[in-house]
Amino acid sequence: MIDPKDMDHCLDAIRHGSRSFHTASKLLPRRLRDPALALYAFCRLADDAVDLQDAKAGAVLQLLERLDAAYAGRPRNAPADRAFAAVIEEFEMPRALPEALLEGLAWDAMGRQPDSLPDLRAYSARVAASVGAMMCVLMRVRDANALARACDLGVAMQLTNVARDVGEDAQAGRLYIPKSWMREAGVDAEAFLEKPALSPDIAFLVRRLLHEADGLYARAEAGIGALPLSCRPGIFAARYIYAGIGGAVRRNRFDTIRFRARTSTVQKLGWLMLAMLRTGGTAVMPRSPVIYARPLPETAFLVDAAARQTGRETDRTEALFQTFAGLKARDRAQRRDLIRAAVHAKSTA
Repeated sequence: MIDPKDMDHCLDAIRHGSRSFHTASKLLPRRLRDPALALYAFCRLADDAVDLQDAKAGAVLQLLERLDAAYAGRPRNAPADRAFAAVIEEFEMPRALPEALLEGLAWDAMGRQPDSLPDLRAYSARVAASVGAMMCVLMRVRDANALARACDLGVAMQLTNVARDVGEDAQAGRLYIPKSWMREAGVDAEAFLEKPALSPDIAFLVRRLLHEADGLYARAEAGIGALPLSCRPGIFAARYIYAGIGGAVRRNRFDTIRFRARTSTVQKLGWLMLAMLRTGGTAVMPRSPVIYARPLPETAFLVDAAARQTGRETDRTEALFQTFAGLKARDRAQRRDLIRAAVHAKSTA
């Protein structure tokens, strides 16, 4: 399905760009591991293409063009694009899922910052839960309950990432802690961005993020029994490894300003073993009633798309149109500013 040379490129990108997923992927069956690595490589490419660029609006629009080409069966002549196009064809990947990821990146490019927990969940749904839903599609799982729990896991992972990266994001002028939480804690968001520093209030907010993540990790476990037996160890491993990042944040006393939480190779190996033990080698796992919990309101559109339920498609199409139209306007404004700056520099030279 995927050219071996393209697959080698994807594996190398994940090995260096997402060590946690690279470790967890070792427990996935080969038939799933390669397409999963191709999927993550494209997502990693998308994230880096925006994060590492100054002209972020233009970068997202270029990614949208690449997505168009992949779905048209004419991917850009690049390993990650070719591999992802093969995944799209083989698994009939609903376009709404990778499109949601690009929508989240567009929000970043437009400087959109969450004001509330639902806002943060909506962002997390796009940049992380969309990947969880795509993983279910790769496993040939289209059950709405299992999809909802996969989206819970994606949101939990992103909340963990937000907690870990508070200082790093602030240095880059980004803030993902809900502003309403900061107001409640008496923290001036603008002052914090200007001079990020640990305080008891910031530590409390990081702890609050991890608490929200923990609840979603617990909910997500209920869906793992609905996955194919051979896929469960890898998903359990991902759950434990990402939650372990939260544990490292706790050991640093919630200081993610001066320290970046890291986990060791020994810890990762321990979580891989735990994932194998939790699976137990049996096809039957006790079915928790939590699997029937409603999806988060912010992830329901992903569940519908992956389960081929189209009730919300009209609203989604309009929302996407408005997002990308706003992004195009921002890109045009950025280009005008660059031209003016170049003309001014030339006239004063």
